[in-house]
Amino acid sequence: MIIQLKVVGVLLMLLGTIHILFPHLFDWKNELDRLSLINRQMMLVHTFFIALAVFLLGLLCLMYPVELLSTKLGKAISMGIGIFFGIRLLIQFIGYSPRLWKGKVFETAAHVFFVVLWGYLTGIFVFVGLG
Repeated sequence: MIIQLKVVGVLLMLLGTIHILFPHLFDWKNELDRLSLINRQMMLVHTFFIALAVFLLGLLCLMYPVELLSTKLGKAISMGIGIFFGIRLLIQFIGYSPRLWKGKVFETAAHVFFVVLWGYLTGIFVFVGLG
């Protein structure tokens, strides 16, 4: 399970880092120009902090897998993270319209990839939390 937590750590650090590309990938310069200043800045600031939190969760898994597995606090933290990603998995289905991905090869592949990723993360962290 230590190896699994280290794999999860690397994946989360990569996911956090990939957020740097979001403004370019999703054409935020043009898309966010339509928003009010407060909404535009909230979008950017919240995205930064989500990316930072995901990166730091990955760093936690990479640096302290034994503590996550063997201490009461580590198991509680893991369960909390498992609940977080379980809710994220649910949101993948109810927060995004199927019109965004159905019938589109790349978008459907991305949807399936994230369903698998959120399911994997949920499973690992809940398993550690219950362990």
